[in-house]
Amino acid sequence: MESNMRLGYTGLIRQHFGLLAAAYLAVFTGNLGQSFFIGLFQADISDYLNISAGEFGSIYAAITMLSGFLVMHFGPKIDWISPRTYVFSVLSVLILGVLMLTLSPWWGLAIVGLGLQRLCGQGLMTHFGSTMAGREFTVNRGRALGLVSLGMPSGEIILPPTIALLVTWLSWQQIWWSILSVLIVLWIMLLLFIDWPEAPRKKHDKNDQQDKGPSPMRELRFWMLIPMLMVLPITLTGIFIYQAQLTQDLGASATTYALALTGLGLSRFPGALLGGRWIDEFGATTLAKLYLIPFALALLIAAIVGGNMAIWILMLGAGMALGMSSPIGDTLLVRLWGREHLGQVRSLKSAFLVFSTGLAPAFLGFMIDAGISFQAILIGMLIFLVMTWLMAQAPIREAHNSDQQ
Repeated sequence: MESNMRLGYTGLIRQHFGLLAAAYLAVFTGNLGQSFFIGLFQADISDYLNISAGEFGSIYAAITMLSGFLVMHFGPKIDWISPRTYVFSVLSVLILGVLMLTLSPWWGLAIVGLGLQRLCGQGLMTHFGSTMAGREFTVNRGRALGLVSLGMPSGEIILPPTIALLVTWLSWQQIWWSILSVLIVLWIMLLLFIDWPEAPRKKHDKNDQQDKGPSPMRELRFWMLIPMLMVLPITLTGIFIYQAQLTQDLGASATTYALALTGLGLSRFPGALLGGRWIDEFGATTLAKLYLIPFALALLIAAIVGGNMAIWILMLGAGMALGMSSPIGDTLLVRLWGREHLGQVRSLKSAFLVFSTGLAPAFLGFMIDAGISFQAILIGMLIFLVMTWLMAQAPIREAHNSDQQ
């Protein structure tokens, strides 16, 4: 149980190492279902399944959208299933998905395995880690969420060079098995040896109308807040997917983009750590009004300046804001809907994230086909960002006035 004392990062890790390690490892494990990780093996998987790149993309989009719906079903269960049981179940299905993809002689079964990886990796593992950190900490919630959110950029930095090293002497299936084996050993240690918390509430009775919890999608404040929480992943997905058009229109090199992408991952660390500290010291609602400023300025400057410098400014600004976004967003959800319902509300956020990042590339693709320059697209992204920020001010004020911690 967390004490009422505000702690620095060192003290927090020392006193709550097991809980933070489990939440961090969950987010890190979720990288096995993230697009950047699967994309590193896209050609190998397509050859293995004897499908074209276009067919792979269509299948990938379909299972991603389906996983978004399933997250809405399975995500809320963390509110009444014990965290140890929940994460063991998700890990088991993730392992099954990897084995189905890498061992199945039938492409249909392999596709199901890939879908399970998307659901349990990008969806439920990441959801579990952030939800557990958000609801088990109060005084130090910001710092806890900041630490846990580092699991994703850690994977983005560690896994690609590791894979590049292993690919010289292992097949792509053996690389997956090797990474998964290391994660399984770590999970066994955590499942057996740390003190796990209980679920915050019991499963509601279907006939008990008062115990069903909130219905966020019926509340105006949810629809006013969610676009601001989605604006970074929506815009960045478009930038990542159409990086060739971005560098061409801005007059930048592909090498600069690759280096700047690493800079984005690294800049998420100070963003998450400073953001977590500032949430505890100044409040999540104060940070919610400010955290998008680095990305907003980066969009404006990149559109005006152009060149290699624009790419660096865009990526570093995005990384700083992205590092702060998850701790701020999850803290706002706790303040507005309560820790005992965080799994339910956050699963909706995760599902909307999947849906929106699936639709964004299609929308931007139409704009590029229409001959709109990427400079104009960046300005359009800035306008979209400002609109979502303005919409979110009412629920942010409500969270500020709430006594809920």
